[in-house]
Amino acid sequence: MKILMVGSGGREHALIKKLLESDRVDSVICAPGNGGISCDAECFSVNVMDIDGMISLAKEQNVDFVFVAPDDPLAAGMVDAFEKEGIKAFGPSALAARIESSKVFSKNLMKKYGIPTAAYEVFSDSEAAVAYIESTGKFPVVIKADGLALGKGVIIAEDLESAKDAVKSIMEDKVFGASGNNIVVEEFLTGPEVSVLAFTDGKTLAPMVSSMDHKRALDGDKGLNTGGMGTVAPNPYYTKEIAQECMDTIFMPTVKAMCSEGCPFKGCLYFGLMLTPDGPKVIEYNSRFGDPETQVVLPLLETPLVDIIEAVADETLDKINVVFAEESCACVIMASGGYPGSYAKGVEIKGLNDKGNVDGAVVYHAGTKLENGKFLTNGGRVLGVTARAENLPSALEKAYAATQLISFDGAHKRNDIGKRALEALR
Repeated sequence: MKILMVGSGGREHALIKKLLESDRVDSVICAPGNGGISCDAECFSVNVMDIDGMISLAKEQNVDFVFVAPDDPLAAGMVDAFEKEGIKAFGPSALAARIESSKVFSKNLMKKYGIPTAAYEVFSDSEAAVAYIESTGKFPVVIKADGLALGKGVIIAEDLESAKDAVKSIMEDKVFGASGNNIVVEEFLTGPEVSVLAFTDGKTLAPMVSSMDHKRALDGDKGLNTGGMGTVAPNPYYTKEIAQECMDTIFMPTVKAMCSEGCPFKGCLYFGLMLTPDGPKVIEYNSRFGDPETQVVLPLLETPLVDIIEAVADETLDKINVVFAEESCACVIMASGGYPGSYAKGVEIKGLNDKGNVDGAVVYHAGTKLENGKFLTNGGRVLGVTARAENLPSALEKAYAATQLISFDGAHKRNDIGKRALEALR
């Protein structure tokens, strides 16, 4: 098989490496890709949102299957477009991708079908939103832009003043563009957070191993929200009992709800969960593999990924036994100095071999480019240094040891990835 991967980040690099493990996959091409990805797949400079360009590329390259990884092209209907051309693709339709691309859609879906989530109200008027927040008097309060905002459209306001500022910045100043035309105001939930990715063909659902993300830029969960500074898997808070409860009250009810709404979900459905004192609740859905969760979940997958994605596309997932290793995995993100604010690009990365890797770990490239045989930084999150081991302490030790072999000016990483998970294991 020849597969086209749409995307350019660490998630896509992890997916490509996993697909290439199978004898059934001859080659993977990627558009647009990045420096590290170019060591594993031929890259083509087609923009992720260029649907016509991607279709042309798939036809020119005679690919057998397309994997659409990022949220924006899914929401724009790229999978629908490929299927219309008779090309098999992995990922949800535009209608199904609304579960991520519209917070209003997903919250209303949960309310309608009794799926546990935070209490909420939807607003299209900023004054009405502020009046509602004042009337509840409950803080912190969570304020979300309705549409996609690169994972940054959520603000947790600690008091009324910051809540007013948040509503103004989203709805009036349009810091997230048209994504902020509507907002969701919801109650602040407490408890350990868990990410669970799941394969689903619209009928059957196969959960992957759980993970724990670290969103804040600085140690001790301080600093600005980022796309994720590191992950560990499995998440020790996510017990077998909780997993079964989630399957019964959240996962399968969501799959059935989407079918009932006439938009069955086929692809990778991401459940962002909070384990509250009242049981597990959904914080958010994503319509695709999470980043950097993918980088710790896929190394533990033992079933060939190509077999699973074909089964999802063919709606035969019930015939596949999806198996994960009983081990642990850790990913530490090395980011550009200043991220998630402004940062320099084109900084030389030292310590990587000619394949973009180091001994003792796997390096997934997120924001890199390859010029004249040198790897240079080309984004906020630059590398995901990942290690698998028989237990979490060993995986973390290996991943952090590997980060010591890599350097670039301004490089920034958190030094406490997995700390909460280790505390839970004690």
